[in-house]
Amino acid sequence: MRPAAKSLARVCHITLFTRANCSLCDDAKTVLSKVWDKRPFHYREIDVMTPEASKWKIYEFDTPVIHVEKLKGAPEDFGTTTAARKLMHRFKAEQVEGLMDEVEKER
Repeated sequence: MRPAAKSLARVCHITLFTRANCSLCDDAKTVLSKVWDKRPFHYREIDVMTPEASKWKIYEFDTPVIHVEKLKGAPEDFGTTTAARKLMHRFKAEQVEGLMDEVEKER
């Protein structure tokens, strides 16, 4: 089932910074899946250990990290920034939803 176009107008974009063999990253994916079931969002995953993700190597020892931002423009053109709201390491669904609320209230 796809979310209605009206609800997508205020959807957040969440980027998960992850790496291989990261059990906390697996936990984060489970949390994000639970949040998405209640409240859809645009999602992208970045493996911080790949050469293409060298900009995000700063998170090499901090994964998982999520960036939560208001979606501006087409999802396929979206690129996260360091100005995004963040959660790191261990977080719960309620924390993700709270951050989404904050981001959606921003102009």
